Amino acid sequence: MGRFGRRLGDQRDEIVDALSSNRGGDARLLGVSGRHLDRAQIANSTLRGAPTLPAWRRYTGVVWDHLDPGNLSADARRRIVVVSGLLGLVRGDDPTPDYRLKMGASLAPMGKLSTWWRDDLTAALADLARRPVGGRPVVLVDLLPQEHRAAIHVGQGLPTVVVDLVDPSGKPGGHAAKAAKGELAAALLTDGLGALDEWHHARFDAIATWPETAAR
Repeated sequence: MGRFGRRLGDQRDEIVDALSSNRGGDARLLGVSGRHLDRAQIANSTLRGAPTLPAWRRYTGVVWDHLDPGNLSADARRRIVVVSGLLGLVRGDDPTPDYRLKMGASLAPMGKLSTWWRDDLTAALADLARRPVGGRPVVLVDLLPQEHRAAIHVGQGLPTVVVDLVDPSGKPGGHAAKAAKGELAAALLTDGLGALDEWHHARFDAIATWPETAAR
C-alpha cells in the first residue's frame, strides 16, 4: 500500500495482527476513552480491506490545519512523509485507513513501537534519499516531535536537516508551536530549503541542524 508498502508490508501485517489479537487496543494503549475508544477499537480491529483516504486527508490536528495540504500542489503533497505507528512511513498521497496508534505506544509482542520500527524506517528513508529528484539529491527535513523522531536513527547516514522551533522566552510551545510548525512545513514544501532562511515568526525561531551532505 503506497510508496513504502513493499518495503514495510510485512511489518505492517505484524502490527495489524497484534492489534487484532488485542481487540483493537485498550484505553491505556490508545490514549482515549469513552466513545473515542469504541471508535478506535472498531477501526483498529477491521484494518484489512478498510476504506482509505489519501494521507493528507486522513490526518488531522493543529499541524495539519496550518499545513493546509488542500492548497498545496499534488507534487508538494507527494513529498510529505508521515511517521506512523501503524504503517511506519506514509507518503502524503498514500492510501491510509482510519486507525489510532501512537508511535510511543507499547504494543505486545513488539514492545515500544518507536524502538521496534527504528531500523526499518531508517533503512527505508535511506533508500528514498538515494534516489535523486530532478537531478538533485534528496535532503530530508525533520520537523518531527520527539515521540516520532525516536523511530529514526537521525544523523546515521541520512541527509537530514533537523528543525526545532524554539521560543526564546523559554515558554512551552503548545498549540502555537504546532500551528507554526504547520506553516513552516508548507513554506518548505512550496519554496524548498531556502524557506529556512526566509521564514520568520513572531514568537518562534526555527533552529536547523544541517548535515555535511546537505547543500544549502
